[in-house]
Amino acid sequence: MIIVDRKGVGHELDPEVGKPLMFQLRPLKVGVIGLCNGNAACGTCHVYVENDRMAELPDIDEFEEEMLAELATRQKNSRLACQLMFEPTMNDMTLSVAPR
Repeated sequence: MIIVDRKGVGHELDPEVGKPLMFQLRPLKVGVIGLCNGNAACGTCHVYVENDRMAELPDIDEFEEEMLAELATRQKNSRLACQLMFEPTMNDMTLSVAPR
């Protein structure tokens, strides 16, 4: 998996299956903070997913939708990394850290 930080620099990540991406992105220091510790309540793990890969991800639940709706930088391909559990099908995916 490739993570593009806010400066446009790509970082490789070999995530652990079944673990939320937010917890795996924080150590990379790419701009994902996760102040709410994965409760979809702060938006500090906001990422953009490749448009053509959005359908591969689980649906957005009501809590994630509420948080995303409050973000000025939300796009059609926005997700919260705390709500994305890594699955092997995501291995070749690229995520970009959203601006604040």
